[in-house]
Amino acid sequence: MKTEAILFAGVAGFFLVTDVLYAVWSRDPAGTAALTVSFLMAWLVTFFFATNYRRKGLRPEDRRDGQIHERSGPVDFFPPHSIGPPLTAAGTALLVLGVVFGLWLFLIGLGVVLAGVFGMVFQYVRTQG
Repeated sequence: MKTEAILFAGVAGFFLVTDVLYAVWSRDPAGTAALTVSFLMAWLVTFFFATNYRRKGLRPEDRRDGQIHERSGPVDFFPPHSIGPPLTAAGTALLVLGVVFGLWLFLIGLGVVLAGVFGMVFQYVRTQG
């Protein structure tokens, strides 16, 4: 993660320098805003990688003596059957169509997206009692 953090720090630095130079010479608010957002996104990724490196240290693939078996085992838990992802996708399609056809369809799509997202988030929450 250290290499990735350094790489994205370079990208963030490039966007910062470009943003400052562009803001001074062009005085275009749209381009300046786009470069500022690009800098912030690159800096967010840099922060994520640097924080993970500080917490966990080097990964096996970062070390020269790393072995394949150090990364073996279960990756994570993935639910076998869930209505959340297709519901979220259908709601997103309705949201996009709602932008074209009207607020009523956008609001329906928003409700479907929220139902899908909340379904995925709370699918495996166990109740107390």
